[in-house]
Amino acid sequence: MTSGENTALNDFLNLASDYLKDGHARVHKAIEPEEKASLPLAYMVEEEIDGSEEINEGAAIEENRIGENRDGDSLEAVSADVGMCKACVLAATRKNTVPGEGSIHPLVMVIGEGPGADEDAAGRPFVGRAGQLLDKMLESIGLIRGKNCYIANMVKCRPPGNRDPGAEEISACYHFLERQITLLKPALILCAGRVATQNLLQTSKGINALRGQFLEFKMGEFKFPVLPTFHPSAILRDETLKRPAWEDLKLLRSRLAEMNLLLE
Repeated sequence: MTSGENTALNDFLNLASDYLKDGHARVHKAIEPEEKASLPLAYMVEEEIDGSEEINEGAAIEENRIGENRDGDSLEAVSADVGMCKACVLAATRKNTVPGEGSIHPLVMVIGEGPGADEDAAGRPFVGRAGQLLDKMLESIGLIRGKNCYIANMVKCRPPGNRDPGAEEISACYHFLERQITLLKPALILCAGRVATQNLLQTSKGINALRGQFLEFKMGEFKFPVLPTFHPSAILRDETLKRPAWEDLKLLRSRLAEMNLLLE
């Protein structure tokens, strides 16, 4: 593990630990060289990636000005349509819709399950404690919201009580997500958590069986590599998930490097 990797892992683990204790981040002393050497060998070796998976060149980032495709659709139009949507019961209890936000030329699109209370209040995805941790996780491998990532959810309105979105609610919202993926054409998709992964990939397998590997999401003529990982809120609840989540992040970074897309 390089010095930069070690620092990123240390920051990530410290932040998660702080939130697990009382929700407040602290200033931590940097890891000394002898502590670096004590890390397990598994964290000093990059994950091998199956080279047999095909990456469709159509999934490359398009250079467009406002996220508009040839049919005239745009991210602004998607957001406007989300704002007027009353297709499911979530519209009756929302404060704000949460379409998504980020770069219109993303290397990675992050997809979660749905907005929570903080997101509902702000109209932005992943802005609470889990969102702060997600930002830190992405930054640890050179990804930044608004610069080279786009963040969205399966449903665009908060399920009451932060419950899992129901099948009818996901179905009512799914066309918005399809439009966003069509417009953004991310190089990779990072699925945060069981609900997003199962519904995007149409599988009943659990997140433990799905994470740590690239799977494929097909939409029309395009094929997108999808990496499932734990939802940041799950990491905040269970600190044992921090290390496997870091392994997933390293796998994501390795694939971006293979595609010559990783920003230094």
